[in-house]
Amino acid sequence: MIDPSTQQPHLRIALAHDWLVARRGGELVLDAIVNTVLADQHTISALYCMFDTGVPITPAIDNLEKTISPLNKLPASLRRWQLFRYPNAVRYLSQQLARHHQSTPIDLIISTHSAAIKAITPSSTPPASPAVPHICYCHTPARYLWSQTSAYTSPGFKGRLRTLGLRTATPTLRKWDFASADAVTDFIANSTHTAEQIKEHYQRDSTIIHPPVRTNFFVPPDPETSKPRTDALLLVSALEPYKRVDLAIEAAAIANRELLIVGTGSHDSQLRRHAQRTRAKYGSRSLIRFLGHRTDAQLLAHYQSASAFLFPQIEDFGITAVEAQATGCPVIARKAGGALDTVIEDSTGVFFDDPTAESIAQAITRLPTDAHTPKRCRSNALRFSENVFSEKLRKLINQTRQTH
Repeated sequence: MIDPSTQQPHLRIALAHDWLVARRGGELVLDAIVNTVLADQHTISALYCMFDTGVPITPAIDNLEKTISPLNKLPASLRRWQLFRYPNAVRYLSQQLARHHQSTPIDLIISTHSAAIKAITPSSTPPASPAVPHICYCHTPARYLWSQTSAYTSPGFKGRLRTLGLRTATPTLRKWDFASADAVTDFIANSTHTAEQIKEHYQRDSTIIHPPVRTNFFVPPDPETSKPRTDALLLVSALEPYKRVDLAIEAAAIANRELLIVGTGSHDSQLRRHAQRTRAKYGSRSLIRFLGHRTDAQLLAHYQSASAFLFPQIEDFGITAVEAQATGCPVIARKAGGALDTVIEDSTGVFFDDPTAESIAQAITRLPTDAHTPKRCRSNALRFSENVFSEKLRKLINQTRQTH
């Protein structure tokens, strides 16, 4: 039920998103934005993206008219090697948006940003006060420029080339990224951590609206029909360096616990080799299983059967940690970033301070396992439901239109 006090005139809205290459947390936020906008009977003119590999994301996103930058013509494997061309890609999208705006005026821009797309504007140059109000849902100021540059390094010749290229391009890209914040009317931060990052790097205030979690889908197991939880640990993540899957593997080996790893990414083969070396190093009997991509139904089953969820990285929010809690599964998380908003220590999980395997292994022994833990996890996760997200977004859209 839509609160009449939040109802607005029907708007023509342009959406912008960095890239459509997989169905991850950022895409689920975009899907929730689309569904909220359409539920209020607004019109979405188009979705503007730097890259679109054509992978199905969600029905709502797949059905949108899309405008894609010329960078998309390059092989998908080169996407991360094109950082220095991201500004040009967004300028192209801005030109297309300006042309569409001149033809049929746009009332509002909503972008979901983690790399460069917040710079999109229907003007030839970003003005200090955008002519069309622009709400940016910021997952993070670009990590590779500001907060986790070192985490984007990797071994080998390609890794060294990538590090050199990033180091060379960073000063120019930082200046552009900072200046492009002027294209945004109102920032939304996905967590307290991200709000602090926006303030530090863009010198802008923001409204915190946590990402939506599908708490109606991710539910606890049926006590009447389900089996007891196993002793296995679960990790759901893109297999990328900053996700620190390597630490989870080592911690599982130290603790002699089975670890299920759901996800794919550029470091899949390196992590498989790391798992073999780690088990040999510790003489561990732990079983490290790489499960690759899983359907939603399969993922739900893993959440419902695991004894605990490992969250070794610093995330800006971390939807998977909330999904796990929604099923009654407690979380072992790094005491930093978005986990501080989503995990209640000694109630719905435990924190570890140091980014080491030993620190994680020790935290495993402190995990709350009493009979009330699943209920506490579920109750905590409901704070991040889709309905809560939609209500907060709807109010901010209304506020932005009234004040600009």
